[in-house]
Amino acid sequence: MTDSALTPERILVTAEDVLRRYGPAKATVVDVARALDVSHGAVYRHFPTKAALREAVTERWLARISGPLSEIAEEEGPAVERLRRWLELLISSKRSRALEDPELFATYMELVAESRDVVLAHVHILTGQIAAIIADGVVRGEFTRTDPEVAARAVFDATARFHNPAHASEWSDPEIDAAFEGVWSLVTAALASDG
Repeated sequence: MTDSALTPERILVTAEDVLRRYGPAKATVVDVARALDVSHGAVYRHFPTKAALREAVTERWLARISGPLSEIAEEEGPAVERLRRWLELLISSKRSRALEDPELFATYMELVAESRDVVLAHVHILTGQIAAIIADGVVRGEFTRTDPEVAARAVFDATARFHNPAHASEWSDPEIDAAFEGVWSLVTAALASDG
């Protein structure tokens, strides 16, 4: 490949493959460059540091989660149903990644641990999507909460056991779905209450 044909997207795709093959502890920018058949300087022209490349890979991974969720947040229709589908999609996305490809999931967990600002931005995007659904529910008269931002963060935190990767070891528990139903009942009751 020539340096002129090299794009950030191509680098990120290759970096994901290299991270999968070698793991985050051993993968280097030189490995990525070698896989692309370019000099490591060519990679550095797009990503000035190894950390910048790893953050971009993390952002790309997290965007695969937040992108489909935004479609639900922007839909029309009853807010309570959209919020439920939004949470179910978030939960199933994280679970499938953790349970179907645990090695790759572990790799991304290491990258996420290095990318605090990227993770905070991701959480901000997700809670913003929840807030949009809740705000719409307030307008529709489904929810009585008047501060969608505060309510969104509370919903996100209340459901963390089901989507936060720190709890991945619990996701194969046969009672996890029943536990979610209990939390869901409390969340919907709180959003609909006057107090």
